Formats: sequence, C-alpha cells, structure tokens
Amino acid sequence: MKMLLTTLFGFCTMASAAWQAGAAKADITPAESVPLAGYGGKTRMSQRVEHPIWLKALALKDDSGATSVLVTADLVGLSNKMIAVISKNAAEKHHIARERLILNTSHNHSCPVTEDVLWLYYEFTPEEAAAKDRYTQMVYAKYDEVIGKAIANLAPAELTFEQGLAGVAVNRRRSRGPESRAFGGQVDQDVPVIAVKAGNDLKAIVFGYSCHTTALGGLSINGDYAGFDQLELEKSFPGSVAMFVQNCGGDANPLPRIRGKDVEATELASMYGKVLAEAVRQVIAGTMKPLNGPIQAAMGETELELQPGIPHEELKQRLPNLTGMPKREFEHFIRQYETLGSPPNRVKYPIQVWRIGPDFTFIALTGETVVDYSLKFKAAYGWNNTWVCGYNNDLTSYIPSLRVLKEGGYEGVTGMFEYGHRAPYTETVEERITTKVDELMKATAK
Repeated sequence: MKMLLTTLFGFCTMASAAWQAGAAKADITPAESVPLAGYGGKTRMSQRVEHPIWLKALALKDDSGATSVLVTADLVGLSNKMIAVISKNAAEKHHIARERLILNTSHNHSCPVTEDVLWLYYEFTPEEAAAKDRYTQMVYAKYDEVIGKAIANLAPAELTFEQGLAGVAVNRRRSRGPESRAFGGQVDQDVPVIAVKAGNDLKAIVFGYSCHTTALGGLSINGDYAGFDQLELEKSFPGSVAMFVQNCGGDANPLPRIRGKDVEATELASMYGKVLAEAVRQVIAGTMKPLNGPIQAAMGETELELQPGIPHEELKQRLPNLTGMPKREFEHFIRQYETLGSPPNRVKYPIQVWRIGPDFTFIALTGETVVDYSLKFKAAYGWNNTWVCGYNNDLTSYIPSLRVLKEGGYEGVTGMFEYGHRAPYTETVEERITTKVDELMKATAK
C-alpha cells in the first residue's frame, strides 16, 4: 500500500515531473451465456448484455522509481485463489510487489461467476461450470493485460482530491421490516474523488461510494449503478478512465429498488448512476486539493476469531432435512470435521494503508465491511482527508462492527455460513481490525 500511495498521490505534485500516472481499461464482457453471480438459489444464466463490464487500472510511479497499481473491477468479488494468481502475475511480469497492488471490486451482482468466489452459492451443471471456467481464464488474462497497459501509459501527471455527497445509499438492515426498526440507520454518503490530470487533460477519475451494487437482479450483464455511473462520467470527460471503488457498503443498498421488472429496474439503476456521476462532476468542477508526496505504504494481516460452530453430530442429524445452499454449507462443515478435526476457528484478514505525506490516507479493508468502519476511521484520522474502502483482496465474508454483531441479523450473524465460516465472529472483531489499522497508520507516519 505504501508503494501504491506513493505512486498514486505523487502525481499530484506539479512541481515534480518525477510523478507519473498511467490509466487503462480492459473489457471483460462475456462472449457467451454464463452463470451470473451475487444471488444464491437456482443458477441464473445471462441472456443479454445491458452494457460492457470492465477492469480498470491506474499505475503510479514515484521519484524513487517504484510503481504501484490500483485495479477496480465490475465483479462481485475475488477469492484467495484469484488474488494469488493475479498478484503472482503482476510480480513476475510487471515487477509489482504485493503491497503495491490494490485489487478492489464493485461487488456487482450482474456479472459472471468467477473461479471459486461464493462457491457455496451455486450448483452448476457440467456445461455451466465449463462456461464459468472459460470466463475465469479470460478474466485472469485481462488482469494481466490491464496492469501492463496502465504501466505502459505512465506519463507526467498531477493528482488532486476532494469529496462530494450523494443520497443513493440507505441502511438496508433498518429497511427490512418491523423487526429491524431497532437497528441503526447509519450510512456514509461521502463521494471521495481523485482526479489525475496531465496538463489540462483529465486522464483518470477514481471515485468511491459505500453502497451495494444491487439495484438490478435480472439476467443481463451490466455494472449496476456503478457501471452506469462510470459510463456517464466517461461521456462527460472524453478520453478519461472512470474507476469506481466500492467503499464500506456491506449494510447499504440503493433504495428504492424494483424487483421483477427489468426495464423499470434498469432505468432506476441508470438514474442512481447519474446521481452519483453528478456528485463527482461537481467535485471536479470545484476546487480540489493537490496531493503531494512522499507516499508511505504498509500492508499487514490480523486474524478474526470465530465463535464455536455447530457440533459434528448435530450437523449430520440436521443434514437430511436440508436442500440447496444450506445443504452445501452443512456438507462443507462436516467435511471440515472429517478432514481437519473441526472447522477453522479464525479467518485471516489483510489490511492495506497508503499515506501521502500529512495530507491524505487511504485505508483498504478486506471483505464486506459495514459502514461503521468508514465512519470510525474517518473520525479517528480525518474526515476530510481519509478514504476508507472495503471489498479489497478476497471476498472473505461480511465484516460486522461490534454494534452490528450484537444487533444480529444477516450481516452480523446469519450471513456467515454462506461464506463457509462455521459461526459469527467473536466480539473482538472490531477491536482486532482497529488495532491493526492503527499499527499500519503508525508504520506509515514517517
């Protein structure tokens, strides 16, 4: 991260020609019908393409010669297996160290399934699995391609930062009926924006928002509201690459939503995209602050503890009454008892921090982080110069705060099985993440 920040933010210094930036995009729209990601239940096969979906990369090179790369994707997520393949290729082919590679996904629910992401969700026919595997191989190649192109496009640039606001996100826990009315309604409606310019030319727009990309749920390939948003911005700023970073949207949805009416739902998703694009346009039209180096970056890992799981014998007793995803979950836990002795009691959790001098901090968390983490770290490290995002690295699970864990519900408790984890996290979850972020912040305060 330290490296990524260095490159990313060093471009903001007009006085230093040493800062260079390069942006690129690669089309990852499938050429055949493929299984669609994001929702459990019967496998959904794509029937049409609403608009193309993309990988996009920003490469940043500082005056030490180090190059760092941020990649965003119109995908639901990545797995540990995918992260290993992508980062290995980046290191071997492009000499990008792991701490200098940030991999963020929009958590798009209208994209193809890849590799083993959310693998317990799906039960494929051999033909469906083959289509998924062909698509996955194409995605690996496109990650390699887009990283290489961004590096090849490196040229002198400046970087600026500011934040806007958009009112698309609604706390979905509070919106789920009378039983959820006691849940908090927290949202983060900040729209952080980094503009990358070469002279008067806007080369790249990196922006973020904390909200699930679930305005749509039909059978078309598209980028949901974030895809429409990026299309809108690239029309407004011809020649630029618009990159959407999913922030801490684990407990937020774009609301209202329309289910079962694809045309109306698409119009609504497009409208949300235009709202968010307008927030970005207003930021770019205003006064943005230069981001000056040097950049310090750090990457570390903590472990999140899990509560005790269901005993082996109870799993076996309950299994005959289950079907679909619950059955696959229980079979998974039984296999873990039989091969490992018991399901694992903890989950590895990587965190990245990029810091650009005293002026800017980028905190990259893993998994489906709830909004509390964004609000907490911005309060601790600076509301106006801290950017907190989730959905980096692997899509490990929902990451509840202590508040959400105690409230219960899907994001805190019941959503853990579908990620293959034996039980909810213990009440140390927020403390462990906070402690590791603080360590990384201190490590980058040089």
